[in-house]
Amino acid sequence: MSEKKSCACSSAPKLIFPCSGSADVGEITDRAARKLMRNGDGKMFCLAGIGGRVSGIIKSTASASKVLVIDGCPLSCAKNCMELAGFKNFEYINLAELGMQKGTSGITEGNIEKVACCGKEKLACQ
Repeated sequence: MSEKKSCACSSAPKLIFPCSGSADVGEITDRAARKLMRNGDGKMFCLAGIGGRVSGIIKSTASASKVLVIDGCPLSCAKNCMELAGFKNFEYINLAELGMQKGTSGITEGNIEKVACCGKEKLACQ
């Protein structure tokens, strides 16, 4: 019997907000976030709910033990959305910093894994 291990640093959830943009790098952020969720590293959450100021999503995000924001390109839409909603304390990945560029990065298992590994490290207890 296998069981997923999670850190015991907090009972509040760890939330993951990918930009999920329309370019290849946006799809990579989305797939990496889903992989992290499947692996039990955090819960994928709705960035549109942050932008729309949906009260339940804002409250859940404010009470999260950790928040990870993943942007696909240097426009940093997801990061800007979170900051405009008042969130400043979150972990952050921008795929450009991992060597990926909009329009030229293949949606490959290798690229998805690279982002997921980085996300896992940022979500780990410290």
